[in-house]
Amino acid sequence: MAFVREICESELAEAVASSFDLDRLRGASPILVVHQDPTAATGRPIGPLRGIVVIAVASPADAATATSATASSVAPTRGFAETETTDVAGLRWGAMADVLIGGGMDGDLARLTEAIEGSPHAAVALVELLRSTELLPPDLGLVAESATYSMLQAGPEHARWLDERRRRSRRPAPRVETVGAAVDLQRDGDALIVTLSRPERHNAYSATMRDSLVEALELAVADPDVSSILLRGTGPSWCSGGDLDEFGTSADPASAHRIRLDRSAASLLWQLRDRVTVHLHGAAIGAGIELAAVAANVIAAPSTRISLPEVGLGLVPGAGGTVSITRRVGRQRTAWLALTGARLDAATALSWGLVDRIDASIDERMASPAQ
Repeated sequence: MAFVREICESELAEAVASSFDLDRLRGASPILVVHQDPTAATGRPIGPLRGIVVIAVASPADAATATSATASSVAPTRGFAETETTDVAGLRWGAMADVLIGGGMDGDLARLTEAIEGSPHAAVALVELLRSTELLPPDLGLVAESATYSMLQAGPEHARWLDERRRRSRRPAPRVETVGAAVDLQRDGDALIVTLSRPERHNAYSATMRDSLVEALELAVADPDVSSILLRGTGPSWCSGGDLDEFGTSADPASAHRIRLDRSAASLLWQLRDRVTVHLHGAAIGAGIELAAVAANVIAAPSTRISLPEVGLGLVPGAGGTVSITRRVGRQRTAWLALTGARLDAATALSWGLVDRIDASIDERMASPAQ
């Protein structure tokens, strides 16, 4: 079976008109690339294509419009079946697309298809999850995300990644342990300052750090006198994502799912989000951007670099990112970021709405031992 099938809108319209042809389309390949065709006849709205990652390619004239439309597609109120056949990007089938890219962007298309071919189970699971989480309330979206993550923990792609990492780490460097608390708390009047404190590991999000952060956020939930919460990280990075040394150490996927729900920093942040400001600098990878994106106010240093590498590990974002990032930048851009594992700089993140402001002083403050 070919991994990629490319068709134009008119061919898709014909397939949609026939349930038989649509079923054959669903089973043809895991990647469907739909090229914009201005001559395509308008047909009935189309629902998601199960088991397929759909990439819609705009014509060059509509590329800029498609880009801006993707950024504004946050928190939609209608499902696929109710979506109009002509969307704001000029792509009649854009609403069913999992990723939108501009016409002529062959490099982006090649990058996407290569990434999907590398982890097809995780890629398809991601886009099907995003189709749900953009419509679900945050608490239910977090449950769906965790269940999908646990399913993939038991899958062949994650097992392959673990095996490859073990082979590369036959002579691992001595592990540098955190000295002191993984999370520091300071109270200044009605403000609570929460500082991730594993600078020697770029504040990798370990189980210990997660539990400490959850305890800090529970304090804020319980104390109505806390009017503002600042999250930041000491050292060269805000948070470099999940601690890779802990991957593959859970007892079983079902227990891991239960733990993620019981000790969810993202769930608490959604309760507190209007009071929360996050300062990003250095790495904001995986959990580092997934948790930050919940906050009402995200301020990034110029050094900030953002990525979602989980699909390359045979997984999906598992710290709440399919809920939080989708609500900031839309489903299609979230999918592109997660599928490719691409790195965003602070300026691009600002233009997308993933961060709210850039502040150069954050780098200077967090690099100083005195902060």
